Amino acid sequence: MKDLLDFIIKNIQDLKISKKNKEIILEEIEKLRAFIVDARPARIAIVGRRGAGKSSLINAIFGEEKAEVGHTKSQTGIGKWYTFSNDLGSIEILDTRGLGEASRPEEEVLAGTPLEEIENAIRDKCPDVVLFLCKAKEVDARLDEDLLQLKQLRENIKAIHDYDIPVIGIVTQVDELAPLSDVEPPYEHPEKQANIKATVDILQEKIADVVLKPVKVIPVSAYMEFRDGKIVYDRRWNIDMLVEYLLTELPQEAQVILAKLAKIKTVQKKLARKIAKSVMGITGIVGASPIPMADMPVITGLQISMIGTIAVIGGQKLSRESIIKFITAMGLNIGAGLAFREIARNLAKLIPAAGNLVSGAVATAGTYAISEAAIAYYIDRKSEEEAKRIFDKEMKNGQVDQ
Repeated sequence: MKDLLDFIIKNIQDLKISKKNKEIILEEIEKLRAFIVDARPARIAIVGRRGAGKSSLINAIFGEEKAEVGHTKSQTGIGKWYTFSNDLGSIEILDTRGLGEASRPEEEVLAGTPLEEIENAIRDKCPDVVLFLCKAKEVDARLDEDLLQLKQLRENIKAIHDYDIPVIGIVTQVDELAPLSDVEPPYEHPEKQANIKATVDILQEKIADVVLKPVKVIPVSAYMEFRDGKIVYDRRWNIDMLVEYLLTELPQEAQVILAKLAKIKTVQKKLARKIAKSVMGITGIVGASPIPMADMPVITGLQISMIGTIAVIGGQKLSRESIIKFITAMGLNIGAGLAFREIARNLAKLIPAAGNLVSGAVATAGTYAISEAAIAYYIDRKSEEEAKRIFDKEMKNGQVDQ
């Protein structure tokens, strides 16, 4: 994919478009490079008191039993980085000792306090985001020490890495709030909803006092039971919202892997459409190029890059054969792309002043149709025939949702 993006950049130099438009295109391509070529695991620091549900949250994001859940005693000792992986990718978690814990953890402890452990861990590797966890039943408890440590952690990251790290508050175990008769998601009982909202408001206010800016707080239930590595009971709630918001806070190079390993289709599709919108913007500008054939390598290359990225987000292994199979199923090839352009140019003979605008619109509409078909095929796992129908429908509509 790196070679393909380099090829696209080289061909952009042949386009007779304004310097400003070239800069816009190159900027968008660098974003694509971050998504595709520079992709890396997200680095997430999870902090909170013992029993706040850090290990459960890791398992909930993966949908797999990745971290041991400690029910009676702190499990995590030295504040250090752990890599949690599956076939789709990995995330790096700074899983820390519970803040304010009374008992010693199971694992070896080198530093004197949880904060010192975290500081040692962040010197060599900077987290992308901090998740501050608090049990729903404890948001009214004394959190002053924990919040002061959170503040010091952010200040240390700023001093060491010059990074103003975002913080997301997580209210965990909301399933345990009254009334207990409403223990299964989506928690529609009015009293339950009111209690959940109250915990969110309290934690939001407390964190904001320390961080000095509005902080997003998300209530979740991460409870799951496993037997022989398989889920036998699942009470997860709002994990999709958490992952979706995480993607807005993570660097672009850390977004694709998290989206695919979380296996949440709504999240995957939102990221795929974000990337497609970026590519549509480029193909719209390039498609307006007045140079016959000069735009074809750029437009085709961008569309292939987009297809490959959507495939990766959907958890597919990126391969030339997979992309060719999809393109063939859609009835697409370079000749098909040329046909779109020739239709536009023929119309331009009748309306000369609109020639370039029509060309750009066709390129954009074609990119949109391809992206929606790719989402259907790679993320929704629809058949080639179903994806082809979606492609044909979108091409017929010729309308792009801005």
